[in-house]
Formats: sequence, structure tokens, C-alpha cells
Amino acid sequence: MLAYELYTFNKKKGYEFIGVLPERRKNPMRITKNSVMNWGKTLLGDNVDSKNMFFKRVAIDRFSGRIVWFDLAFK
Repeated sequence: MLAYELYTFNKKKGYEFIGVLPERRKNPMRITKNSVMNWGKTLLGDNVDSKNMFFKRVAIDRFSGRIVWFDLAFK
């Protein structure tokens, strides 16, 4: 299962893990950096500074729940 780990950067605290967003779209052409960031902003609301928010794309094994691989070079 494809998912996105969301993080934010704070000058005092450093990198902070926010959460995981599972990918549910069937059409891969609709998946862009902006669409993932907008989805994260929509779910998190005003609780997170979106200017310092970023994500990494990961694959999660459906049976074990473990991360199988991650991709920082998402286009």
C-alpha cells in the first residue's frame, strides 16, 4: 500500500513526525506533490505550519504493517 509520511521542521525542536496518509486514488496521474500537501493541510487544519511541512512516499506491507521502502525523490 502506498502512503505518505508527513513531517514538519521546527527550528527549536527539529524534525517532527506528524502522521501517515494512505494513498487511495486509483489514477496515478492525479498524484502530485501539491495534491499530497493539500490533502495533508486539509486533514491537519491550522495545527501545522504548512510552509515547513514535507512528506516522504513509503510503501507499507498490508500484512505486517511495516514499511517496505521509501522514496524521497517523489516527482
